[in-house]
Parts: sequence; C-alpha cells; structure tokens
Amino acid sequence: MGTFGTARLLISNGGESALELTVEPWAETHQVLPKRTWVVVTHSPAVDGSWPGALREDEAFQVEHRPASFTVWVNGNCFHLSDMEKNAIDSADSHCPARSAFA
Repeated sequence: MGTFGTARLLISNGGESALELTVEPWAETHQVLPKRTWVVVTHSPAVDGSWPGALREDEAFQVEHRPASFTVWVNGNCFHLSDMEKNAIDSADSHCPARSAFA
C-alpha cells in the first residue's frame, strides 16, 4: 500500500430494527440490520498519511448518531464497506488501493 494511511471503523447496530447508514461526502446510504457489525475502511490521499478535511489531522472519520440513523464522514479519498465475515458491501471508488476491509 506504500506510504498511504489506512483507517478502519467498526459500526454496530445493537438495536431491534435496521439503522440507516449514510457515508459522506458521497451520500451513499445503506441499511444496517439489527445485531450486525460492519467495517468502514478509507485510505489517506496524503503521502504523510494525514486526513484532509478532518477536524484534527489524525482523525479519519467523524460519526453523527440520530435515533434511526447514523452518518459516517470519511476524510479519506475513497471508502469501502464489508461485514465482519469480510464480505464486501460497497465501495465508493473502484480506485481504492485495497478492496478488502481487512487488508
């Protein structure tokens, strides 16, 4: 993967009904079913591995939670999602350097 940084974020729905997940700035929406955990992965476009657009340079994600949904702001140049069994869910950019959330 070279000098790029990679960050992972686990998101879980411990409730009894689906939660809407929105991944920004792509406005991608997904339904996370109850009792499921997903992995959000992003890659830094910066050579030093920093995260442009972040509140602090070491923060790859920002998360907002609401009663029936949550939003993950990704500060990398792409993202991809998988479940805990490493099954791909979605990717906002086919040019992500690693397609597996566990790579």
